[in-house]
Amino acid sequence: MTDVDAPMMQIGELADRAEMSLRTIRHYDEVGLLTPSGRSDGGFRLYTDADFSRLMVIRRMKPLGFSLDEMAELLLVVDALEAAGAEAAGAEGAGGAASDTRARLDAFIADAVERRARLERQLAMADEFLELLRSR
Repeated sequence: MTDVDAPMMQIGELADRAEMSLRTIRHYDEVGLLTPSGRSDGGFRLYTDADFSRLMVIRRMKPLGFSLDEMAELLLVVDALEAAGAEAAGAEGAGGAASDTRARLDAFIADAVERRARLERQLAMADEFLELLRSR
């Protein structure tokens, strides 16, 4: 399913662009979150811009405290929605599965909103603490 003409980058370039470590990216490959789109003749992992976008979704989930299993589940939901949209936008017969998948995404959105609010409260407490220290 990979576009063979898509520009590919090695893991080092991907790590630089994402501002992440090679070790973390390799770990995501090992646990199945981010599979390289290809391999070089020498066996090096090769990634596309689509892989970079997927990695950025993962990276944005980390500060919200999502577990690797939760990340994997969300990525499956996103992949399913993209596949459904690509196959048959508005086609009959897939409505039930697409509706269930959309409901799962909506649950993730609600969870992310709650987690973001928790982070916002923690940030407010950190700001109060800094003000307390500065006032001394």
